Amino acid sequence: MKTTNPIILFDGVCNLCNGAVQFVIKHDKKGQFRFAALQSETGVELSKKYNLPTDTMDTFVTIVDGKSYTRSTAALEVAKLLGGLWSLAYVFIIIPPFIRNGIYNWIAKNRYRWFGKKDACMIPTPELRERFL
Repeated sequence: MKTTNPIILFDGVCNLCNGAVQFVIKHDKKGQFRFAALQSETGVELSKKYNLPTDTMDTFVTIVDGKSYTRSTAALEVAKLLGGLWSLAYVFIIIPPFIRNGIYNWIAKNRYRWFGKKDACMIPTPELRERFL
């Protein structure tokens, strides 16, 4: 599996994470992003390749040009790559990671309670299937 496109790895059963993927799909005018659930075979393979834990689903990962970003930095990288006004969010990169990730970790810890959880990973529509790895 080789792609030069940015890749987003996400918790496939998390409603918040699925909402984030839907947001990116809607705003990715260039159709550049590819997606894989962390629980999928591809997600596990990429997690291993980038030395990320394969037993925890509490992080959002963006892979750009062969480099992986996690947590808040991953989200900011996505905003930057979406372009337009969304790229302005990248200014928050100046906030120290321990602060950004502290907020991120708090939300990640509570995401199932606040947003719910699916029994299985989302199935992409036929139109979107080519964007999922």
